[in-house]
Order: sequence, then structure tokens, then C-alpha cells
Amino acid sequence: MDNIWTKSVHMTSEIEKFTIGRDREMDMYLAKYDVMGSMAHITMLETIGLLEKQELDTLLEELRAIYQDIEAGKFVIEEGVEDVHSQVELLLTRRLGDTGKKIHSGRSRNDQVLVDLKLFIRDQLRELVQLTKQLFDELIAQSNRYKDVLMPGYTHLQVAMPSSFGLWFGAYAESLVDDMQYLLAAWKITNRNPLGSAAGYGSSFPLNRQLTTDLLGFDSMDYNVVYAQMGRGKTERNVAFSMASLAGTIAKMAFDACMFNSQNFGFVKLPDDCTTGSSIMPHKKNPDVFELTRAKCNKLQALPQTITLIMNNLPCGYFRDLQIIKEAFLPAFDELKDCLIMSAYIINKMKVNEHILDNKIYDPIFSVEEVNRLAREGMPFRDAYKKVGLDIEAGRFTPCKDIHHTHEGSIGNLCNDRIETLMDQTLASFHFEKMDQALAQLLTKKL
Repeated sequence: MDNIWTKSVHMTSEIEKFTIGRDREMDMYLAKYDVMGSMAHITMLETIGLLEKQELDTLLEELRAIYQDIEAGKFVIEEGVEDVHSQVELLLTRRLGDTGKKIHSGRSRNDQVLVDLKLFIRDQLRELVQLTKQLFDELIAQSNRYKDVLMPGYTHLQVAMPSSFGLWFGAYAESLVDDMQYLLAAWKITNRNPLGSAAGYGSSFPLNRQLTTDLLGFDSMDYNVVYAQMGRGKTERNVAFSMASLAGTIAKMAFDACMFNSQNFGFVKLPDDCTTGSSIMPHKKNPDVFELTRAKCNKLQALPQTITLIMNNLPCGYFRDLQIIKEAFLPAFDELKDCLIMSAYIINKMKVNEHILDNKIYDPIFSVEEVNRLAREGMPFRDAYKKVGLDIEAGRFTPCKDIHHTHEGSIGNLCNDRIETLMDQTLASFHFEKMDQALAQLLTKKL
């Protein structure tokens, strides 16, 4: 293969196939971000005298045209071209001659792919944040709608105490608040600029790294150039942990819903279009969508370990091992986004059985209520516990289903308004507008 990086040694096709692997496919995820990074970089190069103003204007115009082609689905990485960086530079050189060859001054493919990844991750995290908020809103709405509908609570898969659908839906909503905090941490780690670290040891050119940081809307730069390179793999792993936390919440919720939908429970009814029939059993309505959601989310929870095992014992500096992370990491966002979309749809359409506790098999869940009633009337708690236990054994227990839970977070006081406030406070901390304003200017105006 001959490309802009080759010297006098030519690879055999077998070696080329092995070393490039799926890189061309994976780099399509990064294409438009590579263009953005190049636009910021060359704008900086002009300020330090490595490009003429006319050259910069011409390059920016061509890069915007390439960006538009990417957005329109017209961009491809050609056969024989190793990666997206090579393809963009090749297009510029074809169109502009020697001017196109100047854009790589002061950078390496190492910091180029680092900034591409960070720009890609920022966009993906924002989409995850938006979809997580949509699922959160559906859960809160259902929690408020069914706040007075009681259901059994379980421990050890044994009926335990009274719960409610208000509590059940609300519990997963609050879990998403914690997941959103993880996403915020991932955002803050990601939102730092590695551009200018070059191959990991900086450059003899007088680069203005603060300028590219501002142009790309980053909060700050990764200051130490060696650490900037050490961030490859670490950033993906930390982001993957935030995705795994979110996937864990969805997987648990999907398991509950599948179980509650079964005939043995009959607590909820999933939307018909999210269930499938059996090839031989006409009565079946299998919860396929939530089962697949559960499996996909369980797989996503392995992503941090996958990344860790690829990059775990590498010393500082770049190694080709890191390329393999892309194959596990980049497609994972689409899978998680699909799970969020499906979950929000099902939660919105889910119907609740409002008469579960009419069945006498659930009478024992009110035993604690009776123990507490006797204790309030003056009987020592342990004596009340023993009395109610003996009454149950003797078949004398008659439950009182008129329960009154008033403390924060209980059946009668869900605190959904406070949970929503926590979510809103977390969302306000992302400050997506800074990124949006910077990139809009980069892509649409002459700088």
C-alpha cells in the first residue's frame, strides 16, 4: 500500500489487512470530527505564521465542503487509503496541491485521533443525556400517575412489604439521576483538548494550544503532552463506566418488567407491538424487546473491562494496541441509545394492574403494618412481632390494607419533585451551549 505516510518499505497485502483491520470502517464514525479538528488546527497555524491568510481561507472552504459531504453521506475512505486522516489530507492535496500538504504541521496522527475521539464522545454523550432525560420523564410521569396503586414489594423473591407503582417507577427515575452524574463526570473528563500534544512529546513549532481549545469549545486542555497521550484508552474506559452504569439501570428495569408481565405475576401489561408470539403456543406474548434490551445492556456492562484488558499494562506513549479499542467502543453508543429509546417507548405504553392486592396470597405483606400498629399502641416491638407471627401461623391474621407511609421517599411521600430537581441541577452542569457556539462559529464563519 502506498499512502502519504509510507517511506521505502512496502507492506504485503496480508500485513496491510492485519494492521489496518477495521480501522477504515471505524474511522467513518470520526470523519466529521477529524474535519473539525483540522479546521481548528490550521486556524491556529495561520496565527503563528505557518500558513498564509489566503491559504487558510482556501483550506477552510474545502474542509467545510468535505464536512458537508460527510453529513450528506457522500464521503468515503477510499480503497488503499489507511484512515480518515489520510483521506481528508488526500482530498485537500488533490484539490489544492501543495497547500493541502501543509495542514499536518505541528501535529501527529496520535493527537489527531485523540481530538477526533473526544469530539465524537462529546456528541455521543449529549445524545445519551437527552435520551436518558426522556426515559426519566416517562418514569416520573408513570410514577405520578400510579402513585396510589399498591403492589407487593419483594426480598429474596418472597413477598415482603407493601410497595407501589409510584415507588417502582420512581426508583428507576432516581437511579437515572445517579447515572446522569456518571455521564457528567465522563463529560468533564472528555471535554479537555489534547490537540498540540503531537506524538506525545509536543512540538518545536510555537503552537497556541489555548486557541484550538477555544475554537473547539473545550473547557480546558490536557496540559501535559505526555498525559494527553496517556488519556487514550483511559478516556474511553471512563466513558464506558458511565455507559455501563446507565446500562445496569436499564437491564434491571427490563428484568423487572419481563417478570411482572408474566402470567404468574400479571402486574403489568407491555405494549403488544413489543411482544411476540410462539411458533406453537398461541397463548404466548413474549417480552422480546425488553429481553433483548436486557441482553444488550448486560453486554454493555462488560465494555469497561474490555477496554481495560486492551490498554491495562501499556507504559506511557502510543501503542497500536489502542486501535482495537475503537471496535468495541465506537459502536456501543448506538446500541445504548437504541436501548434508551425502546425503554422510554415501553414505559410510556405500559399498563398497570390496579387490583393486584385483591388476591389473598399477598395478605402477608401487611404483617409489618400490623406489628407497627401494635407497637404504636404501646406493645413492645418484639412482642408485637411474635404475636403477629403466631397469628399468621394459626391462620388468624386479618390484614388492614389502609396504610399510611408519610416519611420522605415512602409510598405516601414519593419526593418526585426533589428527584426532578436533582436531575435538573445535574443537566444544568453540562453547559452544552459553550460547545455548540464554538463549533457553529468554526463551521459557518470565516475566522
